[in-house]
Amino acid sequence: MTKHQGRNRNLARGDLLIRSGLWATSFVFLSSCSHPASPITSAPSVKSDLNTPSVPAIAAPTHEHALRNVHKLGRLISGAVPVGDAAFDELKFMGVKTIISVDGATPDVARAEARGMRYVHIPVTYAEVNEEQQARLARAVRDLGEAGPIFMHCHHGKHRGPAAAASALVALGEVTPDEGVGFMKTAGTAPGYTGLYRCVSTSAPLPKLIIDRASSEFPSIHRASGMVAAMVEVDLAYEHLGHISAAGWNVPADHPDLVPAAEAGRLTDNFRLSGQDSTAALLGTDYLQRLEKAIAGASALEEGIIRGDVAAELDRKFKVVQASCKDCHVIYRDKAN
Repeated sequence: MTKHQGRNRNLARGDLLIRSGLWATSFVFLSSCSHPASPITSAPSVKSDLNTPSVPAIAAPTHEHALRNVHKLGRLISGAVPVGDAAFDELKFMGVKTIISVDGATPDVARAEARGMRYVHIPVTYAEVNEEQQARLARAVRDLGEAGPIFMHCHHGKHRGPAAAASALVALGEVTPDEGVGFMKTAGTAPGYTGLYRCVSTSAPLPKLIIDRASSEFPSIHRASGMVAAMVEVDLAYEHLGHISAAGWNVPADHPDLVPAAEAGRLTDNFRLSGQDSTAALLGTDYLQRLEKAIAGASALEEGIIRGDVAAELDRKFKVVQASCKDCHVIYRDKAN
């Protein structure tokens, strides 16, 4: 058997395992994972548009495993960020050789490399996958896919990751825009992310010359700065405060490293840092006013925690901050300009 034939046999086996769900249930340790069950789905090849219901998924048997929101489109697997040894062990068992992160947070390169996997970091925004990023993603999938299956992820595995995967495969001519949109719906991409849907629905296969001109350097870590870096920290603070809120605004038993007041302070500080970025001024007075409102709300939450306000009052303050961010995102983050 040639090396090429052996690789193709392994890829075919990995595809079967992914579609059948056997890759997860074969690991004894997975039955004890604390993460919720997440069926693996493949996007069917059907016409779809933004006004139709989500395409029905072909789901593997439900089971508990360490990877979340796992879906398959063509040669790509997409999902949420892998967290901890169990998640990376699953990826290794699936035969994954390359992990592409489109999230802003720093990838866990050490865990990937310890299992013989390569990390590539190409962050995208919630607004769109722009032409440069689409070409870079397409080249990464084309050039690195020869080594074995590729896992592409954002943070939750529902919005940026599926859009990036669909964009890359449309650019390579491996799926149609309608199939890409259908896949996004199957993966759970929210209708409000109109920029992400638009960049996939209006995409077309890219000429080989354009893909060849995209950077062939695939860094394992892309250092974010300014507003981007601050907003990554804001997202993490929100996630941590969610755990703290669920624990009645006490230190969560399963996250003993989280300090409630410190996480609220982290939220406040990074709102302030984002306002110092030159981009903030370019967005105009309305954006800056909304940012001030978010800062005030986060500061009030921090002071309430320090003061010892009751849980119901802290929940109310937290919802105020969340609402201010959501309103701002509708205008400045979720839609492409």
